[in-house]
Order: sequence, then structure tokens, then C-alpha cells
Amino acid sequence: MAAKVEMGKKVPNFKIASSSGEEFSLASQKGKKVVLYFYPKDSTPGCTTEGIEFNEMLSQFKKQNAEVYGISRDSLKSHDKFICKYDFKFELLSDEDEEVCKLFDVIKEKNMYGKKVMGIERSTFVIDESQKLVGEFRKIKAEGHAAEILKFIKSLE
Repeated sequence: MAAKVEMGKKVPNFKIASSSGEEFSLASQKGKKVVLYFYPKDSTPGCTTEGIEFNEMLSQFKKQNAEVYGISRDSLKSHDKFICKYDFKFELLSDEDEEVCKLFDVIKEKNMYGKKVMGIERSTFVIDESQKLVGEFRKIKAEGHAAEILKFIKSLE
């Protein structure tokens, strides 16, 4: 998976571990819109806010034929705790080896307490029913982001 995703181009199929216990495959989502939101870490303030907002608006996403998936480098065990704590109704995907993060080019140098570290830059991608990348949102703020993505998806009609 060397190539990076590009706007307007088909997203290569990928498979990744999911909190559902089943392996997630992008190809299995054909015919639906897919919202993939990348976030840095389970149970941190911004990531929690973002997850809760997507969860609260989930039925509205489903009305638009859109499935929401959160993705981070956390383990499935960590994801399970995060889901249970906040009663998320959508799956979280575990990208511990950063394969999908690299495909979407979301691993960036960040400054944490004065130290340079490599981590996930909060980003969201919208993939249409034919698996083309139609939306790319980078360096986003967690609060209000789910509503912004829902509005974008409604504008696609």
C-alpha cells in the first residue's frame, strides 16, 4: 500500500481489525458512503468529544446512506473500553501497524509538551458509494466536526 489516496480517485481496498470482531474491508462497503475519521487516542478529551458527536448524529448519517468509522493506532482492547465507556454505536478500527494511516497520509510530526512525536493528525475522509474519495478534511477541531461532515454529505446529493 505505497500509493496515497487522492481526491476524486477510487480508494484502494484495505482490510483492518474492527471492534465488531469482524475484519473491516472497504470493498464490503460498496454502495454506501463511508466516513472514516482518524483520531489520535482513545479516551482523550478531543477524541471523546468527536466520538460522542458522531454517535449522537449516527441516525442522521445512516439516513444519508453513510456509515461512520473511527480509526486510530489504539488496540482493539483499548477501543472496546472506549466504546463501552461512551456507548458508541459505530465501529472503531485498529491500525496498530499504521498501514491505513499511511495510505491516508495522516501520520504527522506533532509537538507534545515540547517534544517532537509522530502521531495521527485529526482528519476525516468521505468515500462515496463507488469508493471514490469525495471529501478530505485535515487539521480539524473535534468540537462541531461531526455536524460539519453531515452537512458536507447532505451537499453531495
